[in-house]
Amino acid sequence: MEEKLMRKLGSGSLDFETYFSDKAKGMKASEIRELLKLVESSDVISLAGGLPAPETFPVEKIKEIAQDVLTHHADKALQYGTTKGFTPLRLTLADWMEKRYGIPTSKVEIMMVAGSQQALDLIGRTFINPGDLIVVEGPTYLAALNAFKYYDPEFISIPMDDNGMMVDLLEEKLRKLNAEGKKIKFVYTVSTFQNPMGVTMSLDRRKRLIELAREYDFLIVEDSPYSELRYSGEPIPPIKHFDDEGRVMYLGTFSKILAPGFRLGWIAAHPHFIRKMEIAKQAVDLCANTLAQLIAWKYVEEGYLDEQIPKIIEFYKPRRDAMLEALEEYMPEGVRWTKPEGGMFIWVTLPEGIDTKLMMEKAVSKGVAYVPGEAFFAHRDVKNTMRLNFTYVPEEKIREGVKRLAEVIEEEMKALKG
Repeated sequence: MEEKLMRKLGSGSLDFETYFSDKAKGMKASEIRELLKLVESSDVISLAGGLPAPETFPVEKIKEIAQDVLTHHADKALQYGTTKGFTPLRLTLADWMEKRYGIPTSKVEIMMVAGSQQALDLIGRTFINPGDLIVVEGPTYLAALNAFKYYDPEFISIPMDDNGMMVDLLEEKLRKLNAEGKKIKFVYTVSTFQNPMGVTMSLDRRKRLIELAREYDFLIVEDSPYSELRYSGEPIPPIKHFDDEGRVMYLGTFSKILAPGFRLGWIAAHPHFIRKMEIAKQAVDLCANTLAQLIAWKYVEEGYLDEQIPKIIEFYKPRRDAMLEALEEYMPEGVRWTKPEGGMFIWVTLPEGIDTKLMMEKAVSKGVAYVPGEAFFAHRDVKNTMRLNFTYVPEEKIREGVKRLAEVIEEEMKALKG
């Protein structure tokens, strides 16, 4: 439909492509977003997206707070705000982070952003020069790769295991680069219930990463959209908790613990970094959504967030368990998957020789969708993986979706053996 419309609109004599900048010509649509379009209007069971379940949105409480905000604070809620964000919300969030994560409010400043995706772009805009060395996890969050890529860095991908980024391999790489007179600008990590793998960086690795940052003089971008969604195991403090120099920029969001439609996230970082990103943000937008900020302020300030998080966990845990059980029951021998203690995703690895991107069409024809893993690697060098989401569809559909997927994989494995 979209392609037909573009052809129709572009049928005149004007050569539209010649007007785009070189950067715009190199832009590609998000593979996940394009995939979601594919399965949106069909009876396909989609285990592909990273969507929260609408059932977890606190609709009645949002109505109640919105009414109160518009009755008593409309002059602020409907007006422009400061670029850094509504001060009472920023102070409330700082207090919440200190109590919850042990991050001293005296050492950070908070800036509100239009979802943590905007934070990633602002970090790229503020810190990346063309050719800068940026370390990412392999695999890593696809939209972070897209955000950083615009600023022309060189990516270094460090492999993952069940305990997160393999920091010992990072250390080896840093040692080699140092010998060559090179250094990295920052490490980007989704430290807890990582997207796409669902794994969590261990406590020892978090502490070691901070030590390496000090030793080799680099920054850390800690993206933490899922850390509150823990269904089992014990919480681990964020990397930011161990940061006593201001090297860690922590990204948080309301998308998974309130509602993604608010498009509201935050950066907690050293005031010097926040100031420069604030200036960068002024070139993008003047302020984050002020109405959403005031609603979020009341939501956190009055304790509703702390009440809501356990409800979300109670809702998602059976879905995670259903997917793990279905994988155990239906997947053929030779298929491996992660067993996350929280978050939204499970990462599946198939035998070498199977290309999950090529397999996608067969899966959709069998009524199930996933995200091929290739797109999550900076160098697109791994073909036999996929990401599954368990938060959006109910348990019975999860089981049926995994069953259909297992049948497709079994056929591929048989074809592989010849």
